[in-house]
Amino acid sequence: MKAIIYCRVSTDKETQETSLKRQEEELIEAAHNWKLEIDSVICDQSSGYDLDRPGVLLMLEKIQKENIDAILIQDETRLGRGNARIALLHCIMKAKVKLYSFSHQGELELSETDSMVLDIISMVEEHQRKLHNFKIKKGMKRAVARGYRPERNLKNKGNIDGRERKEIPLEEIIRFRNNGLTFAEIAATMRGFGYEVSKATVHRRFQEYVKESENVETIDNA
Repeated sequence: MKAIIYCRVSTDKETQETSLKRQEEELIEAAHNWKLEIDSVICDQSSGYDLDRPGVLLMLEKIQKENIDAILIQDETRLGRGNARIALLHCIMKAKVKLYSFSHQGELELSETDSMVLDIISMVEEHQRKLHNFKIKKGMKRAVARGYRPERNLKNKGNIDGRERKEIPLEEIIRFRNNGLTFAEIAATMRGFGYEVSKATVHRRFQEYVKESENVETIDNA
């Protein structure tokens, strides 16, 4: 298994550097004993309550983009403290990455309280996902009821001259807005049809259209 070694001390004082070095040495030895392939060693010198740590951000990026199987830490507090620790545990478990602790001499076993909290977080995320999908579905139904026909605007969906999915069809944004949809509803509907667009982007594109139309009208009346 490929593993990342993560070490942390609370401050950047020189007296802490010895502790950081000791963590690294202990975990390298532990990785060899547990037959783990070391991908990289990542170190942080900052508070465990802080999530905005360069090492943590790099570690999360690597487990998302690379084939990382495990993370090695000296103990749970090195990963983080308080809510930061729970948040990182959730990210790691969600990525199906194993967590090994030197103090546990093997794979970390979560306490009953931690397991319960992580289960609650997962349930909340699932319900948020369902609510988001319900919102998209509602927006799509409303748009279709008001005359939107997606097959006329997407390639390989009945119209060879249709737009690519990555483009944002301004004419549909205008039509939705004229039909009374909010910018949030328009964005949710467009995402449902494969366009990666936010409420802010929809609002900006519509305002640009309005401003451009006003400029054209001014020129015509000049």
